[in-house]
Amino acid sequence: EAQLVQSGGGLAQAGGSLRLSCLFSGFNVDYYWTYWVRETPGEGLKWVSVIKTDTTDYIDSVKGRFTISSDSAKNTVYLQMNSLKPEDTAVYYCVALGARTYNDEQDRIDRDFGYWGQGTQVTVSS
Repeated sequence: EAQLVQSGGGLAQAGGSLRLSCLFSGFNVDYYWTYWVRETPGEGLKWVSVIKTDTTDYIDSVKGRFTISSDSAKNTVYLQMNSLKPEDTAVYYCVALGARTYNDEQDRIDRDFGYWGQGTQVTVSS
């Protein structure tokens, strides 16, 4: 059974760092576009970063602070989050899709589309 298993996250102070991991179980990370999507009560679901092999992209608010990477040998995608801000507080999901479905920051994320990790809480205190 194909599934995404997340780990990492937790509590950090503003200016601190956290790393999220997303393990692909039962399917290959290199064949999918993997997004990190975050959810907040105010903004709903928003993608923050995407990767497929060597191609990456970020929304403007995390550029220079977050780094997405992929390890084919470990079948895992990571999100390194540095210089964290309170507004980064959210539940973060990794989402695997067969195509690059979301390109603009304002694109609506569909929960019924793709493989989703279980979600992990990231809380940044000021």
